[in-house]
Amino acid sequence: MTINDEFRINAIATIATPFKQKFAVPRQANLSAAKGIISFATGFDDVNMLKGIEGYSHLWLLFVFHETMERGWKSTVKAPRLGGNATMGVLATRSTHRPNSIGMSVVKNNGIHTIDGKPRLVVEGIDLVDGTPIIDIKPYLHYADSIQNATDSLDQMRPIPQRPVAFSEEISPQLLKACEQHSDFKLLVREILAQDPRPAYKQNTEGDDKTYRVTLYDRDIGFMVKNGIVVVTEINTI
Repeated sequence: MTINDEFRINAIATIATPFKQKFAVPRQANLSAAKGIISFATGFDDVNMLKGIEGYSHLWLLFVFHETMERGWKSTVKAPRLGGNATMGVLATRSTHRPNSIGMSVVKNNGIHTIDGKPRLVVEGIDLVDGTPIIDIKPYLHYADSIQNATDSLDQMRPIPQRPVAFSEEISPQLLKACEQHSDFKLLVREILAQDPRPAYKQNTEGDDKTYRVTLYDRDIGFMVKNGIVVVTEINTI
């Protein structure tokens, strides 16, 4: 049996999300209420392709790690859940540095909506950077995709942080304006920063003096971690 060396795969769509950069994107899907709008490419924009999709509460998105694929792949990678220094085989992780740069996420199906005169698929609980190419969409089947007795070695490792998040009083006007433009802004900031997106080796510390930055929608957000609390200190319009 001969294995073909190359296959042609086309992006059928792209997804618009609040995440303008990889930093602070949830480590897995469904760890936040972040929404995404999927727009289909020419040739794949026949609404009949979505017939019956309303019958599924969740969907698999297969996508391309387009921002890291040019860096190539690694046989071993550092695993954040192991503290950021220990390594595992790339095929034993969800790392972006894969031989074929393909990722997958389970997302909530919020249905087909007409936006700008075209059918769009709206999903929730996304963990993808804005503009990520989508190469396939499949229904999530609970009876087949949920294995009750499945185990994973990371389950007993470092838990994903859930830190309290506070907003500095000085930025109240900027926070109010951002919420007026994006109704889910405050909730999304809380959900994302509660996971402490600092480097893995920093996450076991209760704070440091550095201001970290993350971009959500059209806002640049500055935050610090003090006494175990994530404090949002800046919200600037880009």
